[in-house]
Amino acid sequence: MIREIDNYYLNKDEPNKSCLLALRQFILKPDAHISETRKYGMPCFTYKNKMFCYLWTDRKTDMPYILWVEGKHLNHPELVAGNRSRMKILTIDPTIDLPIETIGSILNQALDLYRNGTIQIK
Repeated sequence: MIREIDNYYLNKDEPNKSCLLALRQFILKPDAHISETRKYGMPCFTYKNKMFCYLWTDRKTDMPYILWVEGKHLNHPELVAGNRSRMKILTIDPTIDLPIETIGSILNQALDLYRNGTIQIK
């Protein structure tokens, strides 16, 4: 049975579809407290029901990216804040292998914010 959230991924063209599906699995894997929902029309991942990150594609370039909700607390040279004060994004090139080490490093940094109490979970 296909869920509504699955349609977001399945309606994408390749190579974005495969890239986003792989990112989805990578984000969900490291912690049982991470779950997926849909917010603002895009996949939203939560940690213990607190917004954690989103998957989306850039309107101009059509490149997938991960938007880290608490990006202001994350330090990595490939993260971009742009004009955002709280969030940062990591753009992913869907035509090459995923930068697993980079994504994993940022993912772990982000999870630690929630686990160690920097980001309060009610």
